[in-house]
Amino acid sequence: MLQSGFCFTTTAGRAQRASCCDFCRVRDAAVRWSGSLLPPGAGGAPPHDGERMTATTDAVVVEGITKRYNSLTAVSDLSLRIRRGAIFGLLGPNGAGKTSTLRMIMRILIPDQGSIRILGQPLSDHTQDLIGYLPEERGLYPRMQVRKVLVFLAALKGVPEAEAHRRAGEWLERLGLASWSQKKILDLSKGMQQKVQFIAAILHRPPLVILDEPFAGLDPLNTSAIKDVMLELRDQGSTIILSTHRMEQVEMMCDSICLIDRGRNILNGELQAIKKSYGKNTVRIEYSGPTDGDFLNLPALVESVNRFGARVEAKLRPGADAQEILKAAVQSGVRISLFELIEPPLNDIFIEKVSNGHA
Repeated sequence: MLQSGFCFTTTAGRAQRASCCDFCRVRDAAVRWSGSLLPPGAGGAPPHDGERMTATTDAVVVEGITKRYNSLTAVSDLSLRIRRGAIFGLLGPNGAGKTSTLRMIMRILIPDQGSIRILGQPLSDHTQDLIGYLPEERGLYPRMQVRKVLVFLAALKGVPEAEAHRRAGEWLERLGLASWSQKKILDLSKGMQQKVQFIAAILHRPPLVILDEPFAGLDPLNTSAIKDVMLELRDQGSTIILSTHRMEQVEMMCDSICLIDRGRNILNGELQAIKKSYGKNTVRIEYSGPTDGDFLNLPALVESVNRFGARVEAKLRPGADAQEILKAAVQSGVRISLFELIEPPLNDIFIEKVSNGHA
């Protein structure tokens, strides 16, 4: 039974108070639960529940926001624009200010300076209900049944109970959780709980979805399932903010990114344009044979090497000829199965920008 002591705020001045002893520490996780997407199997793009948006190409506009905690400046004069219908990667090292930025977008925190607009509107109770949020930490009532917690969280966003039951059932079926719908959250594995959180974040169909490490705890099969839903969301016109440390996921899915460090924007723009600006300065090689990659010990040609067993990625020095590396590899006696000149992986760009003082 839910008891008093925890406050959920929803639109039209309605508020409900509830509590669970081990849930209070993740208050912001449940305060802004939401969701967006067609029911499984339906066709066409759905209307977003409660959507009253002005005509604008930007889903989110952040202008000069700053957030301080006593003497610590977590976010400093940060500006960015996120276009509608895109997947946007908000990236940065631990402690960079990502979480504070997301909480300001969701109006959990108020900026000390600057402004934020969601779909052309200043932050308000209404814009909060336009946002779906999957927190990095677990944000579910552990002693509630799966289906009941989904219906409860959807109700906080104004979804009628019968409709919430219907949507929850469809999503539980799609993500392989139908047989667990009457189980308590605490009986689920970490990966199952993550899928329930994801459903809760898209159940009321908001036009803006914020996902903080959405693939945490998921095996490859379920990672693929969540990825497919995210791409469907984007194709239907929803905007997704993805915060993750998994650069390979960002590289495969994101249209644009913002990399922040120490609360400041240090790299921002369309992902492909950013990668193209670096040029094809990296050689990717897959090989086999009697060597541990010694053929890459060419300091005049190679600036750095990332090793992945029988595959390596070598960043070239300016002006270096990749063919000289190929020649050295062949002369060392290895068998080359892949040799390609590529733009630098996002992971390398991330490391370079953060470790080199934003050079």
